[in-house]
Amino acid sequence: MGQKKWARDLAFDVIGAIMYAASLVVFAANANFAPGGISGLSIVLHHLFGVPIGTTGLVLNIPLVLLSLRFVGAAFLLKTLCSMVICAVFVDVIFPFLPSYHGDPLLASLFAGVCMGVALAMFYRHGSSSGGTDLLTMSIRARCPHLSMGSITLAIDLAIIGIGGLVYGNVDAVLYGIIATTATSFVLDRMLNGVGAGKLLVIITSDGQAVADHIGKVASRGSTMSRGVGTYTGSPRDILFCACSRAEAWRVRAAAYQVDPDCFVMISDTSEVYGEGFIDPLSKDSFIS
Repeated sequence: MGQKKWARDLAFDVIGAIMYAASLVVFAANANFAPGGISGLSIVLHHLFGVPIGTTGLVLNIPLVLLSLRFVGAAFLLKTLCSMVICAVFVDVIFPFLPSYHGDPLLASLFAGVCMGVALAMFYRHGSSSGGTDLLTMSIRARCPHLSMGSITLAIDLAIIGIGGLVYGNVDAVLYGIIATTATSFVLDRMLNGVGAGKLLVIITSDGQAVADHIGKVASRGSTMSRGVGTYTGSPRDILFCACSRAEAWRVRAAAYQVDPDCFVMISDTSEVYGEGFIDPLSKDSFIS
């Protein structure tokens, strides 16, 4: 089991490092913009002084690793260090010998963001990271719990993208950096949560059991029912909670209105759903190991 886990972690690291290097070397480095994070700062320093991107990122990460040691734990940092070293090797040793993209900067920023999102997802899936502002964000969050992870990350990324804009001397560099960072966040969120993503329908009706039975018949989905009272009318109401996939949401909604045309339906997104018919909460993929 230990060898399988080691092999799986190494596979995640290698795939992540390939996508990480593609993001920086193939797309971002030659497009005159800097994405967010330490990788963006490394590209700026490479542009100014010609220093290697991967090694620069590794050096910049050293104080962040020391700073975050007490907050994130030694095991996580050890995995992160391994991921950072592998990334540096791919960025500085392997990918400089491969062709890079010199076309439309907009396409470069989009593909740089997509590749970086895939890379980060690979690292996060096995309990690692690429280092950088992730470690700084965790450290700041531990000291200032009232701040959200999103706001901290956004502030750091915007600062680095702004530095890139000053170095490259144009507003386009800032816009391309924002596009790349947005694409990274979107892809990362989809890869980490997309498999288990779905919809939650909250249905308020006067005949909950009939609606639930019809949903089960039409969409093969179960529901959970609770009792409520309408505060305006004072009438009793049944409240159904039904989790389903995105594709099934319209069938569940239609089934509810077929039984009770006056029912009230609220539909919201769920990033992950665990339990029967969804993600097995005891499966190895439901944990970060």
